[in-house]
Amino acid sequence: MLPLSPRDLRALRRSLLGWYDAHRRDLPWRRDAEPYRVWVSEIMLQQTRVAAVLDHYARFLQRFPRVKALAAAREQSVLALWSGLGYYHRARRLHQAAKVIARERNGEFPRTAEAWRELPGIGRYTAAAIASIAFGEPAAVVDGNVERVLERVFGRVEGRESAWQRAEALLDRVRPGDFNQAMMELGATVCTPRAPQCLLCPLNTWCQSRGADTLKPQPPRQHKQLHCSLARKGDSVLLVQRAADVARMAGMWELPETNAANPGHEVLAKFRHSITDTDYEVSVLQAPAELVRELNGRARWFTRKQWQKLALTGLARKVLRKMVPESTDPGMESKENKN
Repeated sequence: MLPLSPRDLRALRRSLLGWYDAHRRDLPWRRDAEPYRVWVSEIMLQQTRVAAVLDHYARFLQRFPRVKALAAAREQSVLALWSGLGYYHRARRLHQAAKVIARERNGEFPRTAEAWRELPGIGRYTAAAIASIAFGEPAAVVDGNVERVLERVFGRVEGRESAWQRAEALLDRVRPGDFNQAMMELGATVCTPRAPQCLLCPLNTWCQSRGADTLKPQPPRQHKQLHCSLARKGDSVLLVQRAADVARMAGMWELPETNAANPGHEVLAKFRHSITDTDYEVSVLQAPAELVRELNGRARWFTRKQWQKLALTGLARKVLRKMVPESTDPGMESKENKN
């Protein structure tokens, strides 16, 4: 599977681990390989940049420092802390799995990748990552970064299963967790999709491509316009809740959406917002009185203290943080209400 002699294979492993020991990023989940912390970080990092995860990870562990605390929490509280990370099904499944661990396993974590895959939201990659990092199981991982490194070093193969076989053959059995993280770190910081730093790569000696372009074509991003309304009453704002059966962000709270901008309605602000493969140009309008009446019964008023604890969509949280001040002058409120 690998075009390497046993001697070269040992040398490659030593080179990669030596590079990782010297150059790895100081990330909070690497300071303590406790299973709960590793698990939370791996779920958060799925399809999400490290920079976006750092603050969320710290706040999440402060609120839910142990799996039993997470299991005992309300789903809305978990989603509220997750707001801004996107892919909210991850938070729901993390919460569901925490309940299984706390209630059915008495707080004991699975120790093998196979056992981890029995929990909600845990796939092949995540199970192997947790088991290798937290418990030292010799289980290889393949994510986008690892797959790119393998293709550049050893050449492209057909099928994802071949990549997994290569990763298993390459894995260092003595330090599997560090080796897996080293492969991911290499792909994220050196063997990047564009402009790889080949001269700094610890695998340069064995690499077949030396950074030759192996990029796979990506579908073009979609561009859409979105209009939402901001209705205020004193220090409260009007929010609506998504239905529980919608495909995306079910049960999350957001600003009321309108179909199109009405020339008669004031545009208060514009934002750019991205979700998965779509870029949105968002216009925030002054909510007309008829919209407030139309939403009566399907919407609720929330003060800042209340909506800060809600499971808000990332867009709603972005808009409210920018447009609703932390404190409001009561005198100004009275003048506005009289007008």
